[in-house]
Amino acid sequence: MEEPNFWSESAHAQEIISEMNQIKIWTAPYQELKRSFEDIRDLLPEAYEYQEEKLLTELLTDLSRIDKELEELEVRRMLSGEMDSKDCYLSINAGAGGTEACDWAQMLSRMYQRWGAKRGWKVEMVDYVEGEVAGLKSVTIKFQGNFAYGYAKAEKGVHRLVRISPFDSNAKRHTSFASIDVVPEITDDIAIDIRPEDIRIDTFRSSGAGGQHVNKTDSAVRITHLATGIVVSCQNQRSQLQNKETCFKMLRSKLYELEVLEREKKLDQLQGEKKEIAWGNQIRNYVFQPYTLVTDTRTKLKSSNIQGIMDGEIDEFVNAYLKEFSS
Repeated sequence: MEEPNFWSESAHAQEIISEMNQIKIWTAPYQELKRSFEDIRDLLPEAYEYQEEKLLTELLTDLSRIDKELEELEVRRMLSGEMDSKDCYLSINAGAGGTEACDWAQMLSRMYQRWGAKRGWKVEMVDYVEGEVAGLKSVTIKFQGNFAYGYAKAEKGVHRLVRISPFDSNAKRHTSFASIDVVPEITDDIAIDIRPEDIRIDTFRSSGAGGQHVNKTDSAVRITHLATGIVVSCQNQRSQLQNKETCFKMLRSKLYELEVLEREKKLDQLQGEKKEIAWGNQIRNYVFQPYTLVTDTRTKLKSSNIQGIMDGEIDEFVNAYLKEFSS
């Protein structure tokens, strides 16, 4: 970058800067942790010698923080996939169970939005379909932030809820299911060809809040990819053009994911069967009654902190999955 002719080819210069920023994602946090640790190492002997209780408390608190952030970096090391650093779309679909399942989908939507916010990501609800009585039949959330796809992919699969239903006057226990799908956002550096004759574009009126413009115009967009049957929709933007652009981004992401799955399927045939996460293979059970317990069926990790988990504190489960299954 210090060469005089660095900006002579703008596109190449931008590639270099992008590559540098990706490297900084790794090196900057490590260097900061190293500096902080060295400061504590230098100050601790003096604090112990002079029995500076307040300083000792602060130093030990900082040391605990460093240990936690270092563990986070160690988990991030496992995110070496081509798409792991990308933004992503997380979709929730209510399964069997009617109103109860729709309510469960809405609870998961709240959990994931809070999780994304806790991680410092930008969280945006792209599309949703409300349940007939309550909750959501489906919802798509976009996460924008460092390694969003790398972390969120750990949540792919079926999530099962057991609780006494608030919609049952007999107060019986009900079991509900919702499936989670996660795809990376495909940027312009990855070529995914979508031919006009391969898609059908429909417009419709948005169902949610957004003011008079949203409610009185057919600004929402649905795109169907005819060859694969993939359907994407967006209604959160004010204009039809913006919603269409978001739909194309989601469609490109889903087509890329389909291409990757096809490649992995061929590899599986050569290398042997691998564990898959698909509808019907629940990855996590959430029990609210008669006791509170969340169990991940893949890692066997358990937690009784049901309130914290539903408030977005799921990193323990995500990290356990990445440690066990990431290459």
